[in-house]
Amino acid sequence: MNRNVSLSFASILLATGILGCTPSGGATESSGVSSARDTTAPGTVQPTAEAPRSMPSPATPVDKAAGKAELGKPAPSFTLQDETGKPVALDTFKGKVVVLEWFNPDCPFVKASHERGSMKAAMKKAADQGAVWIAINSAASGKQGHGAARNAEAKKQWSLGHPVLLDESGTVGRAYGAQRTPHMYVIDASGVLVYAGAIDNSPDGERGSPKDGKMVSHVEDALDDVAAKRAVRVQSTEAYGCSVKYGS
Repeated sequence: MNRNVSLSFASILLATGILGCTPSGGATESSGVSSARDTTAPGTVQPTAEAPRSMPSPATPVDKAAGKAELGKPAPSFTLQDETGKPVALDTFKGKVVVLEWFNPDCPFVKASHERGSMKAAMKKAADQGAVWIAINSAASGKQGHGAARNAEAKKQWSLGHPVLLDESGTVGRAYGAQRTPHMYVIDASGVLVYAGAIDNSPDGERGSPKDGKMVSHVEDALDDVAAKRAVRVQSTEAYGCSVKYGS
């Protein structure tokens, strides 16, 4: 083939878009995060925008390799955003005792525990012992106590110095078997779950009706046992309070 024929063939390829073309309609990374609430009319298909890679996802699911929470076994790891949007990972606190409190600011039992019950004393003991306290709200969108603004307001109202993590999908709550607010968990410094259950033995949340007439703070007792490097004497109790407001 001579030079003129070669040039003509190349010109045809360029003209038809076969040579040196860029595919039309190429996907580009979205700069916005799609809303969690679907406002699409029934029967309408709406594409989901991709969250930018530089932004953390609203909730990173529990590490599936960790399985479900089980007393005497390593606590499932997780990463969730707090009420300010900051991601908080359980693994960050390796080497420290951690207390998890399932939280709902509009649950009467949570209010009673924070205002008149055992919660403040337990939080103080945890702080004095160098333990980490984390509240987790597993309420789904539209449910009681849901939302960053509501939880930030409650945190300010009760002068809470610890984060309130938002588990809107319920992934973390279900992995831990959280059924009530408050539902309490204590994880020792080696990362093992050593207590799960109620904050205390007063099911009104106000310290006013202890079972058997003797007030017992289960979380404080578990913290003392861990600090003394002995086995937690009461590892499990039945949690009382409102049901966790999971979605479907």
